[in-house]
Amino acid sequence: MLEGRPQSYWMTSSPATSYPVLTEAAEVDVAVVGGGVAGLSTAAELARAGRSVMVLEADRIAAGVTGYTTGRLSSAHPWIYGPLRDALGPDAARLYARSQQEAVEQVGRTARELEIDCELERRPSHVYVESPDRVDELKAETEAVQEAGLPASFVTDTDLPYEVAGAMRVEEQAQFHPRRYLIGLAEDIVRRGGRIHERTRVVELSEGRGHRLTTGDGVTVTAREVVIATLFPIVEHALLSFRLTPLRELVVTAPIPEEDDPGAMYITRQENTRSVRTAPYRDGRRLLLVTGESYAPGNRDVADHQRRLVAWTREHFKIGEIVHWWSAQDLDTAGKVPYVGRIADRLYVATGYARSGMSHGVMSGRLLAGLITGDEPEWAYLYDPRRAHPVREAGPVLSGGMTNMRRFIEDRVRTQAGDLEDIPPGSGAVIRHRGRHCAAYRDEDGTPHLLSARCPHLACLVAFNGTERVWECPCHGSRFDLEGTVLQGPATSGLARIEPGPGPEERN
Repeated sequence: MLEGRPQSYWMTSSPATSYPVLTEAAEVDVAVVGGGVAGLSTAAELARAGRSVMVLEADRIAAGVTGYTTGRLSSAHPWIYGPLRDALGPDAARLYARSQQEAVEQVGRTARELEIDCELERRPSHVYVESPDRVDELKAETEAVQEAGLPASFVTDTDLPYEVAGAMRVEEQAQFHPRRYLIGLAEDIVRRGGRIHERTRVVELSEGRGHRLTTGDGVTVTAREVVIATLFPIVEHALLSFRLTPLRELVVTAPIPEEDDPGAMYITRQENTRSVRTAPYRDGRRLLLVTGESYAPGNRDVADHQRRLVAWTREHFKIGEIVHWWSAQDLDTAGKVPYVGRIADRLYVATGYARSGMSHGVMSGRLLAGLITGDEPEWAYLYDPRRAHPVREAGPVLSGGMTNMRRFIEDRVRTQAGDLEDIPPGSGAVIRHRGRHCAAYRDEDGTPHLLSARCPHLACLVAFNGTERVWECPCHGSRFDLEGTVLQGPATSGLARIEPGPGPEERN
């Protein structure tokens, strides 16, 4: 039994939304596919600019990745400024810093203007190391951040309850309740004439002079411009399937007394990532949020990762019960910089936030709206998804492509169980059953449920996550429930149900 409720605090501490399903064909200036931080930020910018805009969300807005983030809003991204300066020059690092810090300021400004109670707090952010042999490297990164124009300093003392070898402290950062902020932003979109449709999954995009989107219910939307703001794009352009790597991280929460609040945000990439912050809670306490334990989708040891994160939290902080735990998905890019911009004629994408999704998502709204309205930011070229940075991307792209190709081939000769009888009740595995790969699950009563094991996206074989009881594609991160329904893309259709019966080789 894992400690805590498997729920996101952001989801349980904010109201539900109930925007209508799209039931009639429509025509708009801009269709935005995806109702997370990037999609809603883009729609808000366009609605303010007077464009007719429609948001199409497969589930509920701000309930996907954005509803399961940590809510850090910072331009102090770990280990990006030095490599970016070295690869593209100091101007690129300065523009990156400006784009990110402007996103931080924009959230504060918007929350004030719209009177959104999103628990916004201005706090410094730290990137720290515990190993003395990485101090010089962190000092060099701090110098790169200072050169980029951010208020950074190198420190050895923090308010963490454990020692660190050194930390880069960046002032004027923020943390907030991301879902409450986006619910308020969505209300403003509608006030300005925009439309939001939930439970409206886009399953097809036909590109043309007027792009045509088709929903799972067969309803069509014609749009002059289309923004794809899903986590993993549902369209194949710019080799993004090879340039994006899915990963998941866990979050645990626990109340702590206000006097034990470390008073800032902290992150390290050591120990398989540890990110620490607090949020307002109740009864004179703060809610401690600890993030870490990165792993690939389809990992069968999620429970072990969660226990390690809980054990680390208990070792380093004076806590009682673990209140919540949840997992979140993100995408790394080959060069650690997101892909945001135009990928085809009047078709745009925002993806690859590399574990810094809040500032990247807000930045994406400004960038994409600027491209559409003709007010392109000076820093837009940094994020162009069609960019070619051979020094930074060639190795990672080749590695990612080879990993997926190897997985694609190996999956077809490797199984996790010999037959249905090998699967215990309450568990699942990919097996060869009567001549085909099946995603087989046995419910608590022992009844087997069979699905196709091939992800509809690009035919990789899924794997069973027994902790969360979902099927996951290790290649590109699609997730499916036990019935095969899509929980998370890029897949736009579910795993096909397979009825027990003779396989092809057994038929006459």
